[in-house]
Amino acid sequence: MKHIGALQVVVTAKGFDREPTLAELDAIELESPLILAEVDLLDAQIKAMDRPVNEVDERRIRRARNRVLAARRTLANRATDTIVPGGAA
Repeated sequence: MKHIGALQVVVTAKGFDREPTLAELDAIELESPLILAEVDLLDAQIKAMDRPVNEVDERRIRRARNRVLAARRTLANRATDTIVPGGAA
C-alpha cells in the first residue's frame, strides 16, 4: 500500500510561510478595537442563547452593538482621513 501524501505536490505556497509584515501588524493593531467589540457582541449573544432573553440581556446586546458601530465609525473615519489628500490645514 502506497502513501498518497508523499506523492502529492505541496499545495501551500511557500510565500505564506512567513511572519506578518510591519504593515500587516499595523493594520491589525488599527482594527483591534473593532475586533474586540465584535467579540464582546458575540459573547453577549452567546450568553443570551441558553435562556429566554431578559431585560439585562437585551441591554447587554444593545450596548455591545453600539460599541461595534462606534468602532466601525471610528475605523471608517480614520481610513477616510488617510485617503483624502490635501485636507484642511
